[in-house]
Amino acid sequence: MMRQAMSYINEIRQLVGTRPLIMVGATLLIVNQQDQLLMIKRTDNGCWGVPGGAMEPEESLENTVRRETLEELGVDVGEVELFGVYSGQDLYYKYPNGAEVYNVSAVYLTRGTESSIHLNPEEHSEYHYFDIHHLPLEVSPPIKPVLRDLTNKWQKKGKQKESIV
Repeated sequence: MMRQAMSYINEIRQLVGTRPLIMVGATLLIVNQQDQLLMIKRTDNGCWGVPGGAMEPEESLENTVRRETLEELGVDVGEVELFGVYSGQDLYYKYPNGAEVYNVSAVYLTRGTESSIHLNPEEHSEYHYFDIHHLPLEVSPPIKPVLRDLTNKWQKKGKQKESIV
């Protein structure tokens, strides 16, 4: 059963303010056939990121990544593959509004999308496909370890001539 009026994380924020929370969520890496990563520019911090967000009660991580991608890009996601699970100090983030989180993120990978992208202007101002070996420097801090691992795996893939997708 999905919450409609207010997200779970916003309900918790009303109770605890900006204190650090452990936030479980899911993130999606969308890579096209040219080995380019779809990235979206966040409106809250002006940095590049990828689709994803907090899990809602009764939701699986796979459903979280599908819902967030639909909300943020207007795209229905097909098959996804688990890329990795990330947590710890590297995923700490302080939002521009002062709210603090320690993210626990299940990161998924998919190849391409079949539909056109329609950004949610409240969350993102633009999107762009970046070559995996030439990603922007201005990325949202919690996504940096994920992008580092993606770049490393793609370098190994090139040397071994095998797909990671």
